[in-house]
Amino acid sequence: MDGLQHFLQVFFDPVIMKKYWPAILDGLWVTLGLSVAVVTCGILLGLVLACLRSAGIRILNLFIVAFADIWRALPPLVVIVIFYFGFPGIGITFSAWVVLFLVLSLVLAAFAEEIFWAGIRSVDIGQWEAAHASGMRSLTVLVWIVLPQAMRMAMPSLTNRSIAITKMTALGTIIGVPEILYQASSAQSFSGSATPLSLGALAYVLLFLPFVILGRWLESRMNWRRR
Repeated sequence: MDGLQHFLQVFFDPVIMKKYWPAILDGLWVTLGLSVAVVTCGILLGLVLACLRSAGIRILNLFIVAFADIWRALPPLVVIVIFYFGFPGIGITFSAWVVLFLVLSLVLAAFAEEIFWAGIRSVDIGQWEAAHASGMRSLTVLVWIVLPQAMRMAMPSLTNRSIAITKMTALGTIIGVPEILYQASSAQSFSGSATPLSLGALAYVLLFLPFVILGRWLESRMNWRRR
């Protein structure tokens, strides 16, 4: 057996692929469901926080900045371990799925808040002043004039950050969430072959490549200011 045949036998054994691909597919659906939930909740929470921050209430802004800085600095793996293994010791228990969802959603919300806030700040202050001079209220200016521009500028960065966060669903394997990596690792243990891990890698490519392409397309579309 030459080197190429050995490589294919180890990483792409057709017999093992046929046996374990249903489990990997199950993991893919779990990962997809988690990813959609995390991205939806994380982005919405980040947007709300950025809008509240634009109100200019000093105490509220301090809490929002502290939230964003802390959650961007914390390692998600450590927080997941604390939530799942530490909190039951003080009477607070979450399921593995809920722990992973909460942690990743809060991390994404922290990044999304900063991205949206940067977009809001990038809108020329003259537009705020002109709208106020015409009698528009601050909330109306924010919703109808500022946010559409801010979201357009924030979209490429937000897409890339969302992809990075959703790939962290693989951290769920340490607490038993049956996502792609968990299924692939379990199959690898039972089969004694690296083929399930290759299947898992292919599943990640299948799931996330369209989003990577979308992110690249959005980035090229939103660079209109640089032309």
